[in-house]
Amino acid sequence: MLRPGDRRVPRDRPHWAARLENLKNVTVGSLLRHLGWDLRLQPFHGYGSNRRVRILAKVRYASPATPADFYDQPVHDMRTIAVRGWRNFAGQVAPHRTVNVLLGDRQFAVRADRAGIVDVVLEVELSPGTHEAVLWTAPDNKVTADVTVFPEDARIGLISDIDDTVMVTWLPRPLLAFWNAFVVHQSTRKVVPGMPLLYQHLVRDHPSAPVVYLSTGAWNVYPVLKRFLYKNGYPDGPLLLTDWGPTNTGLFRSGRAHKERALENLARELPSLRWILVGDDGQHDPAIYSEFAAAHPENVEAIAIRQLTESEQLLAHGTLRPLGGSGPGPDTPATVQAPDGHGLLRQLRRLGLLR
Repeated sequence: MLRPGDRRVPRDRPHWAARLENLKNVTVGSLLRHLGWDLRLQPFHGYGSNRRVRILAKVRYASPATPADFYDQPVHDMRTIAVRGWRNFAGQVAPHRTVNVLLGDRQFAVRADRAGIVDVVLEVELSPGTHEAVLWTAPDNKVTADVTVFPEDARIGLISDIDDTVMVTWLPRPLLAFWNAFVVHQSTRKVVPGMPLLYQHLVRDHPSAPVVYLSTGAWNVYPVLKRFLYKNGYPDGPLLLTDWGPTNTGLFRSGRAHKERALENLARELPSLRWILVGDDGQHDPAIYSEFAAAHPENVEAIAIRQLTESEQLLAHGTLRPLGGSGPGPDTPATVQAPDGHGLLRQLRRLGLLR
């Protein structure tokens, strides 16, 4: 109950941290424009069906000398990664900017959100395969983004976590952002044994299988993660990351909520697919996957969980044992667990899911 003189705070008022971030973006953006800085686009790998696709990108400020394609380097030619890792976190985004998209024979005008992220679904007819979308805010800053259109006859797909599932960093989770931003060499990032082989077998047995990487990592480290996956022989596919920082409702984004929303979106966008969900037991993947399977049994083929060692569990969340929470239930699809990709491959073969 409100006392006399009390003021009711509107429920739709953004969190104070979000308002502070908005003020910072406006102030710094105005200063950079005054200094002659231009807009640059960082494209991300999009995906979709032959009728609608999801386009992902980030709008950023850059000095006038920055090439238009500075953030659009091929994954096999990442020569600038070593010198720009810290810039991915130190750069200034450009919120609410209009971005033009040319895809197929259609052109669209879309807008970035308050974090400079473009995340839109466009209605367009495309054939299966990889297409190029052209994005620009002005004629002199055009970039291209890969867009993978999954074939209509695909029945099996792969959704994979990244940290502690396909790679191990051997660092506490709170230090991951710092490490990804400032560490150039990949000496502390190791591939999980057998995981590339597992994924290669999956796409060999199911040549039309979509591959999607779902992580709570920030969009800032997208180039680094893309390079790691390419270098270690993982199948190519879109990365669904998140934007760190405050939201309209809280100080930090929820990584778990990000994964839950992404899974719901994939079920809605690609309803005929049955996914093999791969994660680890160091965070919330078992619970997230089992809850998704309970809600969408028609969209889950199997769940594969990599079991972390005690040392990895300690780094992941501070204890030697897996996090508590609901695991696979009685109605959950086939669930396998093993400490590496070799063990998961053997178990999936026993279930007849892989040859």
